[in-house]
Order: sequence, then structure tokens, then C-alpha cells
Amino acid sequence: MSAYEPVIGVEIHVQLSTRTKMFCGCELSFGDPPNTHTCPVCLAHPGVLPVVNEEAVRRALLIGVALGCEVAPRSIFHRKNYFYPDLPKAYQISQFDIPICGRGEFIAIRDDGSEIRVGITRAHLEEDAAKLTHAGGRRVGAAGSVVDFNRGGTPLVEIVTEPDLRSASDAAVFLRQLRQTLLFLGVSDCSMEEGSMRADANVSIRPVGADQFGTKTELKNMNSFRFLERGIDAEIARQTAILGSGGQVTQETVHFEPETGAITSLRSKEESHDYRYFPEPDLVPLAPDPSWVAELRAGLPELPLPLRRRMVDEMGLTTEDAEVLTDSPALVAYFMEVAAAVDPKAAANWIRGELRAQLREAGQDPWESTVTPARMAALVGLVESGAVSVPAAKEVLAEVISSGTEPADVVEAKGLGQISDEDELAAIVAEIVAANPVQAQQLRDGKDKVIGFFVGKAMAQTGGRADPQAVQRLVRAAVLGQ
Repeated sequence: MSAYEPVIGVEIHVQLSTRTKMFCGCELSFGDPPNTHTCPVCLAHPGVLPVVNEEAVRRALLIGVALGCEVAPRSIFHRKNYFYPDLPKAYQISQFDIPICGRGEFIAIRDDGSEIRVGITRAHLEEDAAKLTHAGGRRVGAAGSVVDFNRGGTPLVEIVTEPDLRSASDAAVFLRQLRQTLLFLGVSDCSMEEGSMRADANVSIRPVGADQFGTKTELKNMNSFRFLERGIDAEIARQTAILGSGGQVTQETVHFEPETGAITSLRSKEESHDYRYFPEPDLVPLAPDPSWVAELRAGLPELPLPLRRRMVDEMGLTTEDAEVLTDSPALVAYFMEVAAAVDPKAAANWIRGELRAQLREAGQDPWESTVTPARMAALVGLVESGAVSVPAAKEVLAEVISSGTEPADVVEAKGLGQISDEDELAAIVAEIVAANPVQAQQLRDGKDKVIGFFVGKAMAQTGGRADPQAVQRLVRAAVLGQ
């Protein structure tokens, strides 16, 4: 075991999917030609004045109440001063000591069902910077960079956690489940690939049992959960090696290179005083009406954590079932509609198993496919009633995906109905037993697992239409006289 304990906090930047930017009327865009959604305000021309986007404020409040944050009766904007090519004003409009949302807490659930409690320090509004594209794809070692101001001024909520995480895996679990919550709120598409959700990790280590924090470093802009987990592990290993050799960790901003696994230094880590914050003189304070906040709180949808608990406690699903099925609001809605018509556990097994596997090959999501919830429920019902076997149902599902035909019609057209007539099955079983005397003797000798051999033979001979339970009974009767 290591002599050191990791201490991890996360800063998450979430682009709000409003129609327009934070302080001007330019439309938001992704993938449009560079510098086509700009105006004098987001390009920082002299004399222009910002105006706050009301919908961005609403979405920030929605995030705050969902995270149990204290909503400030009055908050103000600040200028965060720094010079960089992606910031045309040479300052960012953000919030400093009076954020719109203060302390809260988020609970994430590990695979084993145990809880990860993460304190939320704050959630505040700000504007995004422009997008820098580096020659070669990476900032480190790039030959040059170009700037696209389409992204500049996009509304952001920055969520800052307490240093409550103690492993890279817990950090990844927390971020995945926070992302799910934001998706359920409908405030952002949270696409890490497109940059609408970005995470920075503050990482330090300290001797096990110590109370004081060690020197922290900041891993910037992790764009996938896997890279974030790998990057944190790499930084923990680097700091452990430094302290283990008698050195001192330097407070700095570092970069993780996924291809090589290397950690490289970007710059010394700034403190808040380095940004020379001062109140934004061109914007009035935000003072949300308490009745508005209460209305947002009352209108919250069922969020992933209580939903997962309900799926496990009331619907008989496993923790893993619930985690998979709450991946997105659309998948939850699809599952709930199927589960309302058939056994929820059977619905979960088919949706997260065979349905997703077959649709993955077609590049589709369940709710976008020809397998409507009604058709999925009908197929599960056919299996549950014994009308079709599981192998035959998989064939039926493939046909429904390709043609949109009703499951019952596919069963009839292809003759896939399950053979349950015991006289017909008894003849088939007798033929198989006679042709396989070695396996029959193994069954008589007590090797019960060999019965699967006979079931497999019967399924092959009937094209997957034989009732497996009936075949098992008939094999035992023919071989063991039971």
C-alpha cells in the first residue's frame, strides 16, 4: 500500500445550450465556419455593453437547486483579468466572491452500491473563451495556433467541488453521474468530445492519516472520463515519485498526453489574486426572485440518483442495470414505457443486452430505431409467455430492426413460434438420445451439466424453436426415467 493518500477536487465547465451567447445576441454554434457568429460585444470592440442572458441565469439556478446549493439572494459579476489570444477583452466576465449558487452536495454511487459524497463549493456563471486550434492537434509542441471566436461568449456554469475525492476511479464515477444529472435537467448536451463539458482536476497527495493538504497541481481540460482517470493516476504516480525521492511538488498547471501517458508542465498555477478580480461595472447584480427559485425547485425532474434507487428497490433491477439505463433521459423514457407493459427486469435484460448490441452494429439508439417501446414490449412478452424461444426472439429482433415489422408478424411469417407440443418434442429427443449414447451415459453417471448438450442439439434441430424447459424434462425422462 502507498504511504500517500490522494486528495482530488474537480472543476467542471458546462456550456449551457441556450439559443444565444451569455452577454450578446449571437447564436451559439458547433462546427460552423470559423468566426461567423460574432458581433462587437463578443469581439470586445470599444464602447460596447454586455446584457445578461436570462435563460442562462435560469439554467444556472436549475443546476444549483439540483445540487442542493444555497442560492444567493444577490450575486455580482466580476472581471477576471488575464491576457491570452482566446480572450479579446483581456478579461473574462465571471463571478468571484459572490457566486449565484453556493455550497451544496452531490452523491454518486459506485458499482458496489456504496456512496461517494462530494461537497459542492460553488456553481457560478461566466462566459467561455474563444476556441484555439493548435497545429498538430496539441498545445504542447504546436507550431502555431488559430482562433475561432464563435465559441467566445458562450454561457458557462463552472461547478467547483470540495477536495473530497480520494481516487481517480471515484473522480470518474462522480463526473459520469454529474453529467447524467445535467442531461436530465436539460441544461446542456454535455458532450465532452465537442467541448461542451470540460473538467479540470486539482490533485495533491499527503501522508496517510495527515490532515493538512499537500501542494496541488491542476490537470487542465480532460475531454473524456477515461483520459481524466488515466491523467489523475499518472499525476498521483508522478507526485508520489517526487516525494518518495525527497523532492518537493511544485504548484503548477500540467497537461496529460493520452498517447504517451506523460505529464508535462504548462505554466505556474495562478492564485485568485493573480487575476486581479474587480466588480464588473457594466452589469447590475443578479437578484433572483425567491418565488422563481421555488418554482424551479418544485419543477425538478426525477434525477438519476433517486431514479436508480427506485429501479433497484421497487423494480427489481440490479445496480448495474440501473446505472446503464439511466445513461440518458431518452433511454430512461424508452425503458419505462417498455417496463410498464412487461416485467421490468426482463425489459432491462433485453434493452441493455441484445437490443443495444444489435443496434450498435446499425449505429442507432433504441429511441431512434424501428424497435418502438411497444414493439420491444411485444417481443419481451412473446418470450415471457413461451410463444418464442430466446434464440428465435433474437432473430425476430433483427428483422424488426431492419424492416419495422411487428414481432408477432415476423414470428408467423418465418415460422419461429416455439414448439411446446410434447409429443413432437419427445420424438426429437428420442432421436437425439439414441444418436448420442456416450452423453446419455454421462447423464446417467451424474454429470448433470451434460443436459445442456441435449438441449443444444434439440434447439439446432428445430431452428431454435424448441421449448428448452420441455426438452430438459423429456431428456431426463428418456435417459433417467424421471
